[in-house]
Amino acid sequence: MSDAVAGPCPAAAKEEWALVPHPDTPSGAVEYVHASIRQSEYGLDLAYVIGCPTDRLVVPAAVMPARADGLWRSTCLELFVKTCTSGYLEFNFSPSSAWAAYRFTDYRTGMAKMPLDVAPRIMVSDDGDALIVIARIAPPLSVASMAGLSAVIEEADGTKSYWALAHGDGPPDFHNAEGFVAALPAPA
Repeated sequence: MSDAVAGPCPAAAKEEWALVPHPDTPSGAVEYVHASIRQSEYGLDLAYVIGCPTDRLVVPAAVMPARADGLWRSTCLELFVKTCTSGYLEFNFSPSSAWAAYRFTDYRTGMAKMPLDVAPRIMVSDDGDALIVIARIAPPLSVASMAGLSAVIEEADGTKSYWALAHGDGPPDFHNAEGFVAALPAPA
């Protein structure tokens, strides 16, 4: 991954976060979405836990891991990372094992597929009461940055809710920099 990322270097970084639903898209079944993020010499590790009876969720069917567009149209977990310029990176992880990686030069402009040397690894666990999606991006990001963690959750009845660390004014928009509030330290 060739994109350098930068931003404020946090004194202490929180690794676990509670996502909140956008006020315009409440969920009928999801009780909580928690996310954790950790960076090591092996990569960037993300874990998302969707607290909901999993028979009430739309969980895309498993596929061979591959790059795919439009994953956000159903249940999808996302990561946004501020880059050293006005741009940012976007990663999408589907419970199906499909993934996507994009770079933007500015807010919702200059979108291009981001080449990765190694495809993200996605693991899924379902205990009936929660869906857990774990993803690893390798290699790790090179320097400290700010990130946004988010999720699109589709329920079996068609309800869609949009979860993030923070939401700006207006409709759900994970590209809004107001949601990039997770301090992501450089790997030790």
